[in-house]
Amino acid sequence: MSIRVLTTPDECRLAWEDIWPAKELFDLWDARECFHHSFSRPLHFVVAEQGNLVIGFLPLCWNAETGQYVAFPGETWQGKTWIEQNRIIAASPAVMDEMLAAVPGRVHLRYLTQGAAAASGRQLTEDEIGYIFYPGLYGYSYQAYWEGFSGKTRKKLSADLKRLESLGLTFRHDRYEDMEALYALNLEAFGEFSYFSDIRFRNGFESLGKFLQDTGMLKVTTVMASGRIAAVDMGAVYNNTYTLLAGGTHPEFPGIAKVINLHHLARACEKRYDAVDFLCGDFNWKARFRLTERPLHQLTHTAISPFASEAYHERAVA
Repeated sequence: MSIRVLTTPDECRLAWEDIWPAKELFDLWDARECFHHSFSRPLHFVVAEQGNLVIGFLPLCWNAETGQYVAFPGETWQGKTWIEQNRIIAASPAVMDEMLAAVPGRVHLRYLTQGAAAASGRQLTEDEIGYIFYPGLYGYSYQAYWEGFSGKTRKKLSADLKRLESLGLTFRHDRYEDMEALYALNLEAFGEFSYFSDIRFRNGFESLGKFLQDTGMLKVTTVMASGRIAAVDMGAVYNNTYTLLAGGTHPEFPGIAKVINLHHLARACEKRYDAVDFLCGDFNWKARFRLTERPLHQLTHTAISPFASEAYHERAVA
């Protein structure tokens, strides 16, 4: 077995596109690269090979702020990475051991897929819970999904929706310019706890939006109430999976989040998407709306190497 460490963007991109399976939105190099440009984390991609066969791949970058290697591209919010569905590619636990030995510092990988434990040979800890809607479970019928609620819940939801519908609700789709309202509403609601309060994250997200727009994957959903923007969500469709990425709601329209979320579910049935990924986030509505839970995991590894420090990385890139 041989181990190579790649550190330049060009060679890292070639390895990624050759090795990484393109199943989810953030399996795309171009999607992750949007955040790499804004955070500029030094790259440390580890490739394990047996002869001419790749048997392991660990794409990392160095986060000097937390003193650890994290999954590429190292986009962080309050010290934690944000992109989900990270993978571990290793033919065996022994391959994983050799790749980790080539990392001169602490490693913390978040939002790992279900298969990561078997690939790594390690006991992973639970990270957060992702929430998925599968339209096929209801025969792509929103009515069938709706009837799955208890009578009491349907009655309460109907009352909330009727109250909001009296404001003259309308929906519009794919207005790229509504992204500015999304950022403003999100910042107003969450302040310093908003993703977009970090200019690096905001810039990366704007680049992602542009990439998705240019490739036809972007989905912007806007709810209007009384002629004003009441809610905006941004998502993307890739491989027939609709991923919701961020949103914002106007505080003058309480309950409007229910409207836009139910709209997503209805549209998913109409469009016959395979899945709608609402990502992680401890929001009570996700459980109440009977979404399917998908646990994600995390791995922490402390290097034996005495060079596990920022100083090592500075030497490596000098």
